[in-house]
Amino acid sequence: MSKTGIRQLGVQYNGALWEIRVWAPNAKNVYCMLYNMGVEIPLEQQAYGYWYAESDLIRAGDLYRIRVDDNEFPDPLSRSQPEGVHGPSQAVDLAFSWTDQDYQPPQQSDFIIYELHVGTFSSSHDFDGVIKKIPYLKNLGITAIEIMPVAQFPGERNWGYDGVFPFAVQHSYGGASELQRLVNACHEAGIAVILDVVYNHVGPEGNYFAQYGAYFTEKYLTPWGDALNYDDRFCHGTAGFGSQQCTDVV
Repeated sequence: MSKTGIRQLGVQYNGALWEIRVWAPNAKNVYCMLYNMGVEIPLEQQAYGYWYAESDLIRAGDLYRIRVDDNEFPDPLSRSQPEGVHGPSQAVDLAFSWTDQDYQPPQQSDFIIYELHVGTFSSSHDFDGVIKKIPYLKNLGITAIEIMPVAQFPGERNWGYDGVFPFAVQHSYGGASELQRLVNACHEAGIAVILDVVYNHVGPEGNYFAQYGAYFTEKYLTPWGDALNYDDRFCHGTAGFGSQQCTDVV
């Protein structure tokens, strides 16, 4: 995928370097601010409002913010928000040692689905608590769990439908690595995993998307908040959120 690949926005490790991609079409300059080292990494402007940089200075676990002109914000496409929706973002290496290569999901006609709220399902209120109760789910005859939304939201536990960081797994639940461990454990137990996701809106608190670009549109109305811009002008910055692909690059 090209350096402006929509699905690669944010800060990601490619196995050798860290790639930083931001969509901020109206910005005059963009920097990645590394808190741990007090370093500013300048991003180069590319076509259609994208900004890009590569760096070997970042380490997994480093905290950062994105500076757009004179203002600093969390990265709305971050993979981790350890200090909540208003805190700095965190660079994470998503490499994981999967052991479920032989897993075969049951036929969908055989699915017996347990809808599961990670924050309330166990006494520890996290992914590890769910893992420890997999035998309980097996004894019930469950063949698939449906996890309610876990995109980073304000606070430590709620329904998850007001998430504001679509690609950051809720930190109080254990973050991305613990979600990976849960999926792996479920597959080893013969249980499929369905993830409930929200891609038509984001919540109000901690929503920094509008500080970057035209992520929202008035073309549609939702009862939950501003509609994400999938097919209005300048929609190319948002097209990777769902299945639709925007062709407008005006």
